[in-house]
Formats: sequence, structure tokens, C-alpha cells
Amino acid sequence: MNNETDPMNPDPPANNNAAPDVPQTPEQVMQAASARIAELEAELQEMKDRWMRAEAETANVRARSHREVNETRQYAVQKFAQEVVEAADNLHRGIESLPPPTGAEPSIVAGLREGLESIERNFQATLERNGIKREDPTGTLFDPNMHQAMSEQETTAHPPGSVMAAWTPTWTLHGRLLRPAMVVVAKAPPAEIGQPARVNTTA
Repeated sequence: MNNETDPMNPDPPANNNAAPDVPQTPEQVMQAASARIAELEAELQEMKDRWMRAEAETANVRARSHREVNETRQYAVQKFAQEVVEAADNLHRGIESLPPPTGAEPSIVAGLREGLESIERNFQATLERNGIKREDPTGTLFDPNMHQAMSEQETTAHPPGSVMAAWTPTWTLHGRLLRPAMVVVAKAPPAEIGQPARVNTTA
């Protein structure tokens, strides 16, 4: 009778495929433990590296999104700002077209000038509070990124390549160019013809 089906035999059949218990020396136990610890440490370091990369990527995405939102908010009004500075330039030209103040001018003209100048100051302060700035480039070096050269003029009173006169100011919106200044650029005059050459008197 087969022992596997014999109810009178409670002992389970022997597993011939089971590996026999092999006694391990303390050195082998320590080696196995050290190998397992090294494996776990490597897995921990890998997980830590993945977590740090994920945190860095999240921080980059957050910073990029914040920067894009700020830029969108700052420059969304660029078209409106261009029209506003046109009005500011027209107001300034209107003030400059008034005759210079004299002691004999009518009081209505003096009051008109003072009123327009006060409006311009308040208008300019409002623009600056909203990031719109005006700059007179006269006397600075010509910058093709900020200035538009309308003409060149020979002169010895200004360094070559500098802005000797500005027809309009430079307008910027939060540091970004809104409208370039229209300027006149100084140019060195040509050397005089027939100028006697210098004589080297040194030995």
C-alpha cells in the first residue's frame, strides 16, 4: 500500500528535492551578511539619487513656471505701453513748443506751462511705478540695441561714436526695450589736407 494514501500512516512523504542543511561557519555567515548589507546600501543610494533628481527637476519646473508667469504679467501690457509712451512724447513736445518763460509773458501762459509740466511729472511718475522708464541717451556711447541712428555729424566737441543729440528718448518696460531713441551720432572729422607732417627731432 502506498504510504501517501494510507490513512494509518500520518508521516508525510520525504521530499527528496529538499536541499540538505549545510552547516555554515561564522566567517561564511559574516560574509553573507556583509554582502546583503552592501546590496541594501547600494539600493538605498540609488533610491536617494532618484529622489534628489526628482526634487531638482520639480524645483526647476517650479522656478521656470514662476518666471514665465512673471514675464507674462510684466510684458502683457507691452502694446498698451507703446501707445502710452507715444502720448508722453507728444506731451513733452507740446511743452517744448511753448515760448521760453519771460517776465513780461501773460500769466495765462505761465500758468499753462506750469500746469503742463506738473501733468508731465505726475504722468512720468505713474509710468515709472509701472516699470516704464524714459532715458535721455545724450552723451552716452551709441548702442544699436537701444538707439536708432538717424544721422551722423562730424564734430570735435563729442567723442566719435557717442550720441551728441537725441530726438526722442529711450523707453523701456521692466528693462526690456520698448522704443529705441532716435539719435544723432558724433563722427570724427577727416584730417585736414595739407597739414605739415611732424618731424622727429629725437636722435
